[in-house]
Amino acid sequence: MIFKKLFFSCLLLLISVISLMGCSSLQRLVYRIDIRQGNYVEQKSVDKLRFGMSKEQVRYIMGSPMLIENNHINTWYYIYYYAKNHNNPVQKNLILNFNSSEKLIDFSGDFAINLFFNNI
Repeated sequence: MIFKKLFFSCLLLLISVISLMGCSSLQRLVYRIDIRQGNYVEQKSVDKLRFGMSKEQVRYIMGSPMLIENNHINTWYYIYYYAKNHNNPVQKNLILNFNSSEKLIDFSGDFAINLFFNNI
């Protein structure tokens, strides 16, 4: 009798574990909304940037930055995050640095940057 109860308990436990493992494959059937956060930055907008541009000119082309730190007001962050359904999320960053006279002097990020000196 004890063996029979133990056997059915183990069998029930095994069935429970197998059925719960199957739930992970069902997650793909559940709808997830697309999540977009931050500044959507296009390559054609980045191509318009030039070294020596003022902050106002950059803001006109790129829009307002996602982040300006309090202690580093001459560094602008354009961050874009996109998660579509169950796919891996995509994050793109563009960081622009200005000098003390508020002219664009440096950049970094995930975009191909073709900055030239502006005749300002």
